[in-house]
Amino acid sequence: PSEAPAGSSAARRAAASAAAPRWIPRVAVLGALSAATIVVPLMASGSTIDAATAATVAAAVGDYPSAYEVLSADSIETTPTSLLAAASGASRTSETVSRSLVRDPLPGCDGEAHESGSNGLIPDSDLCDLSWAAGQSLRGDAAVALTELDDFFSAAFGRDLCITDSYRSLADQRRVAYTKPGLAATPGTSNHGWGLAIDLCSSETNSSAAITWLKTNGPTYGWVNPDWAGVNGSGAYEPWHWEYLPGTTELGTNY
Repeated sequence: PSEAPAGSSAARRAAASAAAPRWIPRVAVLGALSAATIVVPLMASGSTIDAATAATVAAAVGDYPSAYEVLSADSIETTPTSLLAAASGASRTSETVSRSLVRDPLPGCDGEAHESGSNGLIPDSDLCDLSWAAGQSLRGDAAVALTELDDFFSAAFGRDLCITDSYRSLADQRRVAYTKPGLAATPGTSNHGWGLAIDLCSSETNSSAAITWLKTNGPTYGWVNPDWAGVNGSGAYEPWHWEYLPGTTELGTNY
């Protein structure tokens, strides 16, 4: 399907500024989840923590409770099941979730959106390799967000998310447009060319558990199957095609 080219730098900065608040809730959710996954094991073991000690564990995140408030509450809420729900037999551990929150999700990637090059001609130095998906790379912010999503996906399913395509050079866009007419954007306009799109393996799109989980949790990390690619969408039906919404919104290419 056709995608619009990026707008001016001023327009992109304005769009990015307007889109920024959507990430505040994700930080709060992850902060609260981190506190919960640390606190629950302590309570389960019967440990006694006084108010002074507990108060130093963690400060409140926005409107979310502090560690002390969680410890002193009458009941303890566990990790939201929407984050960890998966098919029967999937691996679920609060230890894995907690570890993914505190470590650098993608070492060596600064997580920045570098404005250099044009669609399909972005220098390798301005892209981040996905260490868990050989041969795949994305724009910095998109790469970090997808890696964070993959951390939770692997905690739920016991394996990494499977993807077949990510950043696509201009030459690759031309090749795909030639071999898959009707399923590729005009070369030089694809969100793959901005490092803001991925294609999932058929093992994901054929799994109702995996695709349902992704549709539920992907938007928290900015990753969505765009409306145009859905059933009755304006473009070809592509359940495998996912885009980093903050980036496509910034560039004006999210349609």
